[in-house]
Amino acid sequence: MRSRLRPRPVRALACVLALLTICVTGCAVSVPGAGAGAPGPGEARGWREGGWRDWDSSRWLREAADFVNPVIEGLWKPERMRQGASQDQPVTGDIGDQGVSDPEPAPYFAEPVAAPYSGNAPTVGKLFFDTPDGPSVCSATVVTDPARPGASNLVWTAGHCVHAGARGGWLRNIVFVPSYNDQALANTSFLGEGEDKDGLAPFGIWWADWAQTSPQWIAQGAATGGKGAPFDFAVLHVKPPSGSDATSLEETVGGAAGVRFNAPSANKVSSMGIWGYPAESPFDGERMFTCQGRPGRLSITSDEPSLYRIGCTMTGGASGGGWFVQDANGVPVLVSNTSIGPSAQTWLAGPHFGAAAKTIYESVSDKFA
Repeated sequence: MRSRLRPRPVRALACVLALLTICVTGCAVSVPGAGAGAPGPGEARGWREGGWRDWDSSRWLREAADFVNPVIEGLWKPERMRQGASQDQPVTGDIGDQGVSDPEPAPYFAEPVAAPYSGNAPTVGKLFFDTPDGPSVCSATVVTDPARPGASNLVWTAGHCVHAGARGGWLRNIVFVPSYNDQALANTSFLGEGEDKDGLAPFGIWWADWAQTSPQWIAQGAATGGKGAPFDFAVLHVKPPSGSDATSLEETVGGAAGVRFNAPSANKVSSMGIWGYPAESPFDGERMFTCQGRPGRLSITSDEPSLYRIGCTMTGGASGGGWFVQDANGVPVLVSNTSIGPSAQTWLAGPHFGAAAKTIYESVSDKFA
């Protein structure tokens, strides 16, 4: 969360969401179907030799066409993953336009997801990346790819988990770890480098070779104040771990979540469920949690779409985590992602996926078709 905090869903996730009810009709929307060019040899060597630590503003990439994320073998070792701290900054509790926003919801205490995560919420995972302040974390979801049914390599997260917004550029060394800490171990410090596959990264570490977020987030997004939050979403394309015989992320984890655009407004939805890895106190980022509740509206400005808002005590690190509803067939579909929350840790808010979100999704799908 920036406190900013950071169609084939699998059967297990459907079971996890079975308690959700939704007062709308219609099914998940299937949309019709953007590899990124690799850096040159010299650039790649410089990056691996420590160039990724250079955050000179003149070299901090800003345009979508310039996204580069060369693999640095061995960078994300267990110890470094555990060092990842949320860079999210809380918003004020009275951020909403009171004339449009619904009353602030009562907090819903986040509940731990039962282990193994790969059996109960296999499309959910943790995002790791580097910022100017060091390693950071978010949450993310494996989603379907219209261009590759059943074999998706697409991951949905928040825009601020891949790009710093108006005063920054693309974040670096972005990787996705599905079912991070699959067994929900309370203490993972004993896991060494050779044990990360079965312990922290049961399906491996998937490097992003492309990322795309909204032009609104790039132009307006800020670490505080909620600016850009209505457009705070992003889609990643990832590639299999080095040396892996995996053909796709979806096949590896066992499924992918469908994405629904232009879902009903908050007052027409009886319940939503949020999943993520909160990392700020009282959480530690090592375990997956969920909140479920009836959403309300949060309007940042009157000329931009309202966000969904749910009472939830998850903290920074849950940013980018998926928000699900059930379609008319009882299948869970993704309709939002965690974007912002207050320092009081009483609620989370996420954008409504409209035309801008659909354009990004289709663009990344088309690029790798």
